[in-house]
Amino acid sequence: MINRVVLVGRLTKDPELSYTPSGIPMTKFTVAVNRAFSNQQGEREADFISCIAWRKQAENLANFMRKGSLIGLEGRIQTGSFEGQDGKRVYTTDVVVDSIQFLEPRSQQSGQSSTQNYQSTNYQQNPQSNSQFSNQSYTQVNEDPFTSSKGPIEVSESDLPF
Repeated sequence: MINRVVLVGRLTKDPELSYTPSGIPMTKFTVAVNRAFSNQQGEREADFISCIAWRKQAENLANFMRKGSLIGLEGRIQTGSFEGQDGKRVYTTDVVVDSIQFLEPRSQQSGQSSTQNYQSTNYQQNPQSNSQFSNQSYTQVNEDPFTSSKGPIEVSESDLPF
């Protein structure tokens, strides 16, 4: 049997971390996922999907993501039911998260507008830094090293790692 879910969407509110009676961290949250088509009025609709993250995934989500943050997640669908306050049976469907990817840089999550392409930003370690791990400073490089190349790049078999 296969039960896999992959979603990319935005958080509908700030995730709140809670703990089970045995002390395991968890967070319930909702992801808004745009539908691939527009309705008759030309508006895009979204599905609001309930999700549950546990342990370190839950802690990271609550600590680093906010309402509107773009995330990707992978998990499985889990259904359940309970008796509501009015005595009627209530059915639930949630995605239990196995992994979460944060898909935006922190500068965009905190509300700062950035026109810089996050994926094309390169950082090089400053050669004047003496310590390997502490006090590292980085300089941003916005140049594409391949812009001056004309034609294909020659690679010999001895250059390949396999």
